[in-house]
Amino acid sequence: MRKNDMKYFKSILSVIILSFLCGAAQAQQFPMYSQYMMNGFLINPSFAGRDGYTTVNITAREQWVGLGQAPSTYAASFQTRILKNSYIMKATSVRRKLVRPTKGGKVGLGGYVFNDNNGIMRRTGIQVAYAYHISMGVGATEGYPNNLAFGLAGTLYQYAIDLNGDLVLHDIDDEFLNNYDRSVFIPDFNFGVSFTTSKYYMGFAMTNILRGSLLFAKNSDSKRTELGHYFLTGGVKIPLNPSWTLEPSALIKSSDMLLKSLQMDLTTRIYFKDDYWMGLSWRTNDAIIMMLGLKYDRFYFAYAFDFTLTDIRKQSFGTHELTLAVKFGESARRYRWINAY
Repeated sequence: MRKNDMKYFKSILSVIILSFLCGAAQAQQFPMYSQYMMNGFLINPSFAGRDGYTTVNITAREQWVGLGQAPSTYAASFQTRILKNSYIMKATSVRRKLVRPTKGGKVGLGGYVFNDNNGIMRRTGIQVAYAYHISMGVGATEGYPNNLAFGLAGTLYQYAIDLNGDLVLHDIDDEFLNNYDRSVFIPDFNFGVSFTTSKYYMGFAMTNILRGSLLFAKNSDSKRTELGHYFLTGGVKIPLNPSWTLEPSALIKSSDMLLKSLQMDLTTRIYFKDDYWMGLSWRTNDAIIMMLGLKYDRFYFAYAFDFTLTDIRKQSFGTHELTLAVKFGESARRYRWINAY
């Protein structure tokens, strides 16, 4: 890693860690994704459009299959990069060529809809994101500048409680169930920042900046506080030979009561010619995760199985997560000034 790269890396890392520690987490209200590296945009809006493709992604997650009212999550996302031209190549001599980015291509846009169910509680909503990408100097791979990106997303979701299922109430006079609206609409904002090179990436994101302070409900006296969530991600690609690549990555997540909800996903995947991959992940105090995936033309298919380490494994058949993605547009090699990490 060059000195300039290390300087940027340390600066961004210091800011991210400080923000993460100051933000401080108890219960998780945000959906969980085992294949976070497949679509980082779901947890960090600054990732919108970072590879130059127009991408449609569908994720389905069924947690603790076989257990009644177990959590489930479904999400469909879209993201793209606003491009004017690919790149400008200027030849200053026969032996030297300079690759310069055009003035366009700095804006990424994206959005996704989601449905997250957890027992009698359901969150259904939409998010629209804007990302701005800034070139930070050329990295180790010629023609690929380091990239600093900032993202802001607006969300609107319905938080609802469903009492029409198989729920058995132990306290029919429960204050929460009887005195508060069982369906409310909450607008909020998410923020993210990321730093990417041709070899590694890292990012920090936070959700529910307003903590649900804006709430639309029939009962004007309804008061509800949403937790803010924090995500620190990072990964590096290590070429083993022309055909095989190793990719260690990590996701650290927490919420407004830091130590009680701090959790890490430590993952290693290995790729064969970027067309096939398999991996293993460990989620602290929760699960071991096995992953498989393949790429065919512009289509990506990935599957993850979570083997639960807690006693709940005796009551379920594990957790299954399926991700399907399709990328439109010409090869990212055309956009040599974009990191195609």
